[in-house]
Amino acid sequence: MNAKRDDTPDNNNTSPTPPLPSLGVFGRLRTYFLTGVLVSAPLAITFGLAWWFIEFVDGSVMPLIPSKYNPEIYLPQAYQSYGIPGFGLLVIVIAITLVGWLTTNFAGRALIKIYERILGRIPAVRSIYGAIKQILETVLANQSNAFRQAVLIEYPRRGMWAIGFITGETKGEVQNLTEDQVINVFLPTTPNPTSGFLLFVPKRDVVVLDMTVEEAIKMVMSGGIVTPVDRRSNELQDKPVVSARTYEDMDVLREKENVPILLSRNEADNKQADKGTPDGATAPKTDKSENA
Repeated sequence: MNAKRDDTPDNNNTSPTPPLPSLGVFGRLRTYFLTGVLVSAPLAITFGLAWWFIEFVDGSVMPLIPSKYNPEIYLPQAYQSYGIPGFGLLVIVIAITLVGWLTTNFAGRALIKIYERILGRIPAVRSIYGAIKQILETVLANQSNAFRQAVLIEYPRRGMWAIGFITGETKGEVQNLTEDQVINVFLPTTPNPTSGFLLFVPKRDVVVLDMTVEEAIKMVMSGGIVTPVDRRSNELQDKPVVSARTYEDMDVLREKENVPILLSRNEADNKQADKGTPDGATAPKTDKSENA
């Protein structure tokens, strides 16, 4: 007997649907207040940080400008205490641009070589200067792909995942000692992404994410509260790429016998038993049912 859908209205049940409970005056005020906080808090924090940075730069730069070139002295007496906000930042931008322009010609490059040679003779300064210069050249270079990709890696153990950033391909002694092709991955900490760990991860174990670096940094800083939208197609979203299952019944023989494979405990025990028998004879397998 096939069941059919009954779309006829039930005249016996004449009770109306109960209305939703009203929030009341205090409930509405609370909702309006939280909405206002969500809208105004990001603007206030952004404006406050920008204003603090401008005041910090102005306070550091303006005293270095000679008084006759300082435009604040030409302001009316009533406005000299306020100054010109952002003028020091403008001076810094112009100065950095001029330094970049000077280094493009022959005289500028020669001057840079001279002071780099002088700094290279100072033991403590040359290490700091060389490290900072190398980091800035790596991060700011147009041809570099450092910090341009967010990836998913299995850390700190199998079955747990973390977001990292590719900083380049591993070269030198680390790569030569490693059988797999590894890449440099910077693993940031929460909520401060400027600190973290440098990991050398096999390239085949790295899952490249479609989210941008900025989105990944926001997710790390917020502790997962801010989650970017998955912009992939529905077909790709329905196909998992990685697995979070852990196999506690597996023994990793990579550290034991330098074998990059996974074997079950039974297979590992049988392999050890085979090695223990003379002349390569197969060790007899015990039947658990007989022992029971």
